[in-house]
Amino acid sequence: MKLGLRLPTFTRPGDFSSGETLKQYVAEAEQLGVEGFFVIDHILTSRPAYSTSWHDPLIALSFVAAATKKAVVGPMIMVLPYRNPYIVAKQTASLDVYSGGRFVLGAGVGWNPDEFTLLNTPLEKRGAIMDEYLVLLKKLWTEDKITFEGNFFKVRDLVLEPKPMQKPHPPIWIGGGSQPHEILYGAAAKGIDKVLQRIARFADGWIPHSSSTPEMATQDWQKVKKYAAEIGRDPYRITKIYSNFVYLRSPGEDDSEAVKRFSLYSGMNLEYWRNFYLYGTVEEVAEKIKKRIESLEGVDWVVLNPVTFEKRQLLKIVEELYPRVQNVKI
Repeated sequence: MKLGLRLPTFTRPGDFSSGETLKQYVAEAEQLGVEGFFVIDHILTSRPAYSTSWHDPLIALSFVAAATKKAVVGPMIMVLPYRNPYIVAKQTASLDVYSGGRFVLGAGVGWNPDEFTLLNTPLEKRGAIMDEYLVLLKKLWTEDKITFEGNFFKVRDLVLEPKPMQKPHPPIWIGGGSQPHEILYGAAAKGIDKVLQRIARFADGWIPHSSSTPEMATQDWQKVKKYAAEIGRDPYRITKIYSNFVYLRSPGEDDSEAVKRFSLYSGMNLEYWRNFYLYGTVEEVAEKIKKRIESLEGVDWVVLNPVTFEKRQLLKIVEELYPRVQNVKI
């Protein structure tokens, strides 16, 4: 099991928006053994889940790739339906080439209505757009002359370069599944099964929602296995990634410190952070991660999202927390 970090690239002034801070942080983290760096993608501030937006994912990752040597880099996740697939194919292939074949595309359908309205993309068709997009993107990455005709994208005899360094193409990790949707958005989620079917069909890797409980993850995993089997695919060949926000509390530390840090990006409250994110002592958080790993019959990556660039938190994650969970027996 590999350790990755999803980085706090919030669009806030100071260290959060400093390229030097970002580069120094990932260089040090890689030396400490971190094997992957990932970033969140939102065009706008997406309330109520978040209280900030994030820097552009591919621009941020270009800094990360330049500051590291071996670590995987990628968005977690990039919203594909409202992006031009030809530009994305070119940008991501370029990043894969310049990083020496270290790019992973974490992708999802998105959910923020304001972003879809701003970018003139129909929210209600995002799933259908995503399915077509993934087929086209693989062709753009792998074929010398591309012809494609779908409901949303049409192209004939297109030559698009560069191609990615990785062959046949960079891994595609798809995010999605159950989460406490009613708490976050005041309504029950729709279309979860379609998301899980997409994962079973297209995904090289699956990223369940950060906020999903072990019970939700177990239920979703059983469905992914079922849908994969129906199309003749071995679900155990799908990479599984557990990712969540984390703040490690020192013994005796009160909640005020956590509130300061979670509030930097989250629009939720202490009760939510305690129940659905990774807040607590090293021992408490390790137990939460173990339950999640067990609910998925093991994972290939644990990707933790520190809520600051504090070195103390980084060292706690790498030296104290990760050793407690890296050899969980299923």
